[in-house]
Amino acid sequence: MGTALVYHEDMTATRLLWDDPECEIECPERLTTALERLQQHGLKQRCLQLVAREASEAELGLVHSPEYIALLRGTQALGTRELQALSKEYDAVYLHPSTFHCARLAVGAALQLVDAVLTGAVRNGLALVRPPGHHSQRATANGFCLFNNVAVAAKHAQQKHGLRRILIVDWDVHHGQGIQYIFEDDPSVLYFSWHRYEHGHFWPCLRESDADAVGRGRGLGFTVNLPWNQVGMGNADYVAAFLHVLLPLAFEFDPELVLVSAGFDSAIGDPEGQMLATPECFAHLTHLLQVLAGGWVCAVLEGGYHLESLSQSVCMMVRALLGDPALPLSGPMEPHGSALESLQCVRAAQAPHWVSLQQQGAAPVLSPGTPCPEGRPSPLPLGEPQFKAVVTQAAAALSSLLDQLRLHPTPPVRVAVALIAPDTGLALPPGVLCEEGSLPQEETQAWARSHEALAQDGALTALGKVLYLLDRILDGQVSSGMAATPVPAAAATLDVAVRYGLSHGAQRLLCVAVGQLDRPPGLTDDGRNLWLNIGGEEAAAPSMFHVSVPLPVTTGGFLSCALALVLPLAYSFQPDLVLVALGPAHGLRDPQAALLAALLRGPAGGRVFALVDEESTPQLATVLARVLNGEAPPSLGPFSMAAPEDTQALMYLRGRLEPRWKMLQVA
Repeated sequence: MGTALVYHEDMTATRLLWDDPECEIECPERLTTALERLQQHGLKQRCLQLVAREASEAELGLVHSPEYIALLRGTQALGTRELQALSKEYDAVYLHPSTFHCARLAVGAALQLVDAVLTGAVRNGLALVRPPGHHSQRATANGFCLFNNVAVAAKHAQQKHGLRRILIVDWDVHHGQGIQYIFEDDPSVLYFSWHRYEHGHFWPCLRESDADAVGRGRGLGFTVNLPWNQVGMGNADYVAAFLHVLLPLAFEFDPELVLVSAGFDSAIGDPEGQMLATPECFAHLTHLLQVLAGGWVCAVLEGGYHLESLSQSVCMMVRALLGDPALPLSGPMEPHGSALESLQCVRAAQAPHWVSLQQQGAAPVLSPGTPCPEGRPSPLPLGEPQFKAVVTQAAAALSSLLDQLRLHPTPPVRVAVALIAPDTGLALPPGVLCEEGSLPQEETQAWARSHEALAQDGALTALGKVLYLLDRILDGQVSSGMAATPVPAAAATLDVAVRYGLSHGAQRLLCVAVGQLDRPPGLTDDGRNLWLNIGGEEAAAPSMFHVSVPLPVTTGGFLSCALALVLPLAYSFQPDLVLVALGPAHGLRDPQAALLAALLRGPAGGRVFALVDEESTPQLATVLARVLNGEAPPSLGPFSMAAPEDTQALMYLRGRLEPRWKMLQVA
């Protein structure tokens, strides 16, 4: 299964026919520039390209009233003056004789994408559409939006395909109030939106865009609003929002499909958002969503008005959908104070409805109807000199992105595995390389000299294969890898692999050791290696670079460990290589091991090396190879609350480590 790209050139037909500075940014070049960049990067050619169809009026009626549909149908026969007069009846909307056709194509593209994913034709995809949709309501246009593309797609997935749980993630910089109104009393749809809010002073200036708007009736807790009360939010803020709010709720909700209202006015350089997240951040966000719903992710374009930032962000998202590793995030990974205030507010507002937040010690619950405290005053929107500085930053960030793509091209081999002996039980996905090479014996012996456990021929042979594959990862020939080691030599092999990696090009190496694998005594806290042991006897942090946590005993405990400890540490440390070692009696179920490996692909730009013992089942080796190749991990099964002792261990470690590793902060 691959990635679909749904598009129709007719969607470029609608354009502004009169002077209106507010509406002129929504232009056909938004689509054509994005499509050109996809072509230039070779991404369009790798997708299954589908020509969008028009949605039927019956399909539009899943969300919109017959009278509203008829009104828009009638715009096809109106002249320019009549179109302008009708447009003025709405907020930030312009109409064109082609609007009805284009808007039906936009909805139809979203429906085609959902059908392609849910019938198994593809695994995921992007509908590249205009006009956008998330502001549109049952009987009114709003904010460039005529029909609510994503809302109709969700209703379609429910009615045609029988889905019972759909997650909608809206990362556009404006609140998608249209989607919220449509689903706010529906517990089968979990709607998450972050948006520039500035305590209600930024468009659409709605009280119900704040954190304490959590849905109505049976839908209480299924509307999640994360308001940004300052401009300038960046990569760290966006990733923190996913780790500490969205993903805990999403795993507990367990969606069958993820729909993304993919607005890129939340990217750097956009005049609407005035935010600082770089295009590669959207690859990380997409990657994090792909561990949900078996990887069934359907993205539909919403906003985005800086053409180059929009188009490069689209490219980064499509790369992630195709399974390519995300480029490492640049800059310090430390959330802004205002972002932490917003995270604290939304966690407090949602805690009564979600066990996953309760077990993470979410802040005290706000009284019903009590708005989040305003905290520090919001800055005024940027003046011209300040915005020029942001535009300069955007140009620098986009230039840096292109440099990264040139200097760090995608490795020719995405995944390679090195086995001690051929295993006929492995069902490796196409394209995964079975690596037969080995480091020269003399060099392998030199590295093994300090470990008696590596003196045996079998252990020495396995070590040679491990180091050879590690070399290929470090020199950019292979993105990620997996290797097997004899059980008695597991700890020694890991020690050598860490030291070899640090001496052969890895600048910052994160080692996640699961099971009975102690930190080698020779490692120092020099800032180049971070050791995290999952399965230690007790929660301990002898230093900021040496952390141990007991293995959680429930699904909820494991998820809290992964999302609230492992990933924040990884994103704070910003490694260029991750070693995941599953030692003897590691205790993880196959889906847990797969999820851990899949999540760790993000922080290190895909450079993950998994070490398993030779007695591991073929099923474990197969599922690890698949997730390292970009496939979704299998479901963890029903959500269960974390054990009290696991929650206490997590809270202790976060308190101990937060001063150094800022992505652990949630308040």
